[in-house]
This record gives sequence, C-alpha cells and structure tokens, in this order.
Amino acid sequence: MSSLPASVEQRILLRTATSRDAFMASAVLARAQVTSHTCANLCELVRGLQEGAGAIMLAEEVLSDPAAAALTEALAAQPPWSDLPVLILARQGADSPVIAAAMDRLANVTVIERPMRVASLISTVRTVLRARNRQYQLRDLLDGLRESDQRKTEFLATLAHELRNPLAPMSTALTLLMRKPHEPADAQRYYELMGRQIDHMVRLVNDLMEVSRITRGKIELRMEAVSLEAVIKDAIELSRPLLEGSSHTLSVELCRQPLVVRGDGVRLTQVFSNLLNNAAKYTAPGGNIRVVLREEKRNAVVEVWDNGTGIEPDMLKSIFEMFVQVSGTSKAAQGGLGIGLTLVKSLVELHGGSVEARSEGLGCGAMFCVRLPLTRLEAGATQAPLPAVSGWPVSLSRTVLIVDDNRDAADALSDLLRSLGASTCVAYSGAAALRMIAEGPAPGLAILDIGMPGMDGCELAMKLRANPELSGLILVALTGWGQRGDKERIAKAGFDHHLLKPLDLAALISILQGHS
Repeated sequence: MSSLPASVEQRILLRTATSRDAFMASAVLARAQVTSHTCANLCELVRGLQEGAGAIMLAEEVLSDPAAAALTEALAAQPPWSDLPVLILARQGADSPVIAAAMDRLANVTVIERPMRVASLISTVRTVLRARNRQYQLRDLLDGLRESDQRKTEFLATLAHELRNPLAPMSTALTLLMRKPHEPADAQRYYELMGRQIDHMVRLVNDLMEVSRITRGKIELRMEAVSLEAVIKDAIELSRPLLEGSSHTLSVELCRQPLVVRGDGVRLTQVFSNLLNNAAKYTAPGGNIRVVLREEKRNAVVEVWDNGTGIEPDMLKSIFEMFVQVSGTSKAAQGGLGIGLTLVKSLVELHGGSVEARSEGLGCGAMFCVRLPLTRLEAGATQAPLPAVSGWPVSLSRTVLIVDDNRDAADALSDLLRSLGASTCVAYSGAAALRMIAEGPAPGLAILDIGMPGMDGCELAMKLRANPELSGLILVALTGWGQRGDKERIAKAGFDHHLLKPLDLAALISILQGHS
C-alpha cells in the first residue's frame, strides 16, 4: 500500500497558459475543496507525477512545448494499475491538430473547451478523482495479493523444512535398524525416537487441518461451563515438556474465586497451550514465563508474559494473520509452522472473546492477552479417558479385514493388530476385498480406507452393507478425510465408526469394546 499522504495522491497538477489562469483555476478548485499544485513548466509537472497526483490539468497551449515528450514518456511508464486522468483545457473554435495528437499519445484524456462553466469544471474534476480512487483501490488490492502470495511462498518453504526435520532422524534410525540386528533393549530407543518424530509430524498436519476447518467455518464447538483455572492447568501440562526442555521458569497467578466461561474445554486448552508454546519457543533458554488469570468487567482475562525476543510494533496486529511470521525472530523459534497464533485468534473469537499482543519491541519480551465473557457456574460433564491398550477384545474373535491401496499402511496395521491377538487379512483394493469375502470366511470387522482409486471405501461399504450374509459386520473408516461433508458421506455409506489417520489404537479399541 502507498505511504504517500492522501493530499498528494488526490492533488491536481496544473500547467496553464498564463499565471492568471493558474491563479483562477486554483481558486476555483480550492473552493470545491480540491487540492491543486501549479507547475511553472512541464518538467516540474513530470517531477510532480513521480511524487503522486490524482489528475493533471493542461492548457492546450503548453502541448506544443518540447517537454511534452517527457510527459508522454512518464505517462507511458505508469504501473499496470495506474491510468492517470489528463484534463486538457482547449481553446474555443475548430478542433485543434495539437489536441488530436495529444489524444492519440495520451490514453486517459478528457477535453474541456474554454470558456467553461465552473460547475462543469468541478463536476469533471470530481469524476476523474473518483476514477483515480478506484485505481488506488486496485493498487492496494494487488499489493495485498502480492504480499499474501509472498507469505504463502515463505509458509510453504517453512512447511517443507518442518516436515523434513522429523524425516531425517526417522530415516537415520531405520538405516541403523536395518544395517545389523539389535537387541530389543538397544532398538527400543530408536523406536521411541521414531515415535516422537511421528507425533511431531501428526501435530503439524493437525494444525494445518485445524486452520483449514476454522477459516472455512467447519469447526464445531462443544459448549459447556468451563473452569478457566482447570483449562490453564491442562494447558500447562501440555506445554510442560517444551517449558522444561528450555529450562524456563514458569509462574502462575490465578484468581481467588473460580472464573467460569461458556466454551469448549479442549479448544480453550489448545488456545493457552499454543500461547505457552509460543512463549517458550521465542524465549531464550532459562527465560521467565508468567501466566495471570484475573477478572475485569465481567470478562475473564488471561495474560501470558515472556521475556523473549519481543515483537516489532508494526507486527502486533498482523502477527495473528495466516502465513505471517515475525521477521528477525524465526531463528529463535524452535520449529513450527507459525500458524499457532492464527488458531488462537480464530478459536478465541469463536468463543466470543478477543486476543491482542503487546510488546515494547524486539528484545523486550511480549504479552498476549485473551479476554473471554464470564458465565455462571454449572456442573459440567468430564470426558472419560480412553482405556489403556492391553490386547484385542475377546468378543471380536472373527477375522479383521483391512482394505487400503497403500500396501505399507495396510501391512503395518495388520501386523499391529496381529500383535494384539487379532486375526487379520489384507486387501489392497475394493475389488480384491470383495473377492476375498466371497471366498470366505466372513470377517467380523472391516477397516476401510476411503480415498482408494477405482472403487473407493464408501462404494465398497455400500456393497458390503447390501450383502445379507454380512449383517453383523462392523465397518470402520480409517482415512485422512475428516471434514463435515466427509463425515456425512461416510456415515451415509453405512460405516459404524470414522477414525482419522494415523490410527489412534486406544480409540479403536474403545469403540470396539462398545460392541462387546
């Protein structure tokens, strides 16, 4: 966007035949509250164009000036969004060849014959200035699109970097495990390493999906009375590994009386965990982080302070926008896509609240303040934890059919379920699954991928549901598709359950125990 003063961008540059004409024209425009600037010659007018103008007004007499060629060049060199209006004050009488030539050379020309009515002049000037304002709007739009495109480019580069980071240790660990046999105790640390890196990649992908769902209005909140003290304690537990890993000192100041808001406890925990993670990442090891919970004018106020890298004043608002990362601080952050604050702002606003950032500048730390409307205390139900995975439910004694066109994914899941005591069979396409079922025996559970080529998982599910011999079959969709429309399509196809990849084994065991 332009940094020029509005008066410069709206002014009329004048080059008249006489100084008296210039004085009169300036006076008329001033009475109409139009800013003008009189140029002594065309060279000065061309320089004025480079500084900014809403339009130019020329007398016919000055078009024969040799310097008119410089004006033509300056107008031809305008940026794509600009088409500066040119008003020519023509002498009364027959059409002038000078005017005709000017209309050929200059694109956006309006000819006004002298003498003219003042109302006609002012009306024409206001019309061209309105057209010029449209051009400025187009300029700002193009600048915004260009900046957004640059942010997306930087974001994709960051995404590629962040996804490569966990792949490197996973690849190294796999190479070590394949080079020579390892005792189980020695191999365990490599398995744990790969597990941590997989968890990190899952968090990255989940963050991307969360932003996508929120920005498209596809997220559903489970609203209930929530104690903010409990939410903050849960958020601290989630962020504790990062805080302790950087040896930060965390202090917490809670309100004496309970503060209750109406919201989704899981999402609010995500909000404050993201703010704590952000503080931890942008604070040097051994830093101080402080959380304050207080009441202010029927609002609950949560402040997260740090003494980290700080934020430049001009970034305090845009820091919450998608694809924005604070320049000069990215090296201080310890990984991540820089979309955590976008999630924070979106989730807080969905709860009817607001969030703002404050900082005195780079090197001065930062404070993020969340305000949420208070509600009266009500008893809220708590979600029961998922059971620990100890073995395959004994009630599901029949074969488990796994269908996925990704052979590695299907085989790995089969091996995992077998390790728990399940009997499995694997098909790599919908057609192969139907042939396998026809040959028998009938499975008791089928775990189907959705996005398969040819016959997808939903089509396969409908064919299975149409088979009366499979009336007791439990159908589970295991897929990367998790939007509301996907869930509706999967349910309509006849699935009993819908799980997202990668498989949460405890969730699978939990829902299957419900069929016992």
